[in-house]
Amino acid sequence: MRKIINPFNNTENGTCFGCSCDNEQGLQMEFYEEGDYILSDWNPKKHLSGFKNVLHGGIQTTIMDEIACWLVFIKCETSGVTTALNAKFRGTAFTDQGNLTVRAKLISKDKKFANIHAEILNPQGKLCSEAEVQYMIFPQEMAKKKFHYPGIEAFFE
Repeated sequence: MRKIINPFNNTENGTCFGCSCDNEQGLQMEFYEEGDYILSDWNPKKHLSGFKNVLHGGIQTTIMDEIACWLVFIKCETSGVTTALNAKFRGTAFTDQGNLTVRAKLISKDKKFANIHAEILNPQGKLCSEAEVQYMIFPQEMAKKKFHYPGIEAFFE
């Protein structure tokens, strides 16, 4: 497993709700690469509950969108934008039972689109939610110039 560095921290793009370590109200997700997967071992905070200690479905969807974005950065070596996200809730994700595993895998990619499967697993490895996420991906030079994509080398030591 290889740690992914967040090259956007301490930049004008460094306040992302999903991944910024400086956004106290955000999710503060960190990412790893393992084989075909991008992973996050994420600790849900109590204030993200919808009902009692159940992680809000909108937050689960945001988490799956965020890890799909990081998959585009690493596996597609560019940036992009979400064009579709179809989430399904399969089990309960709790905010008080330990870290959740979030993971994403590239299903297919062509010149303009990347199709990604993302999922959230509880501490016992049971599926809580999953999503099919489609990203419109940019040519790498455009991603660098217009969207501040730093290049794949910026994500690893």
